Amino acid sequence: MYGENLRPNIPEPPALPALGTLLVDTSRADRVGEFRGVAGPYWSLRPVGGGAEWEVEPRHVRPALLIEQLRARTARLNARSRGEVL
Repeated sequence: MYGENLRPNIPEPPALPALGTLLVDTSRADRVGEFRGVAGPYWSLRPVGGGAEWEVEPRHVRPALLIEQLRARTARLNARSRGEVL
């Protein structure tokens, strides 16, 4: 039969990133977070400076660009210098 050995057109889930990898949640206005693990079908992310984790579908996540990583880390350091975070 024609096509019986072809792979079905089903997208594969993205590879699991290392803990602490900075990712962008495209479903929340490109919010940057650290990868914290897997919770069922979702990935757990948390703000770079700490705070409440949130869950996102892996299809809405992409690696953070270098400029996005820099912005997130700079925002964390600025908040720390103002005494807003430890």
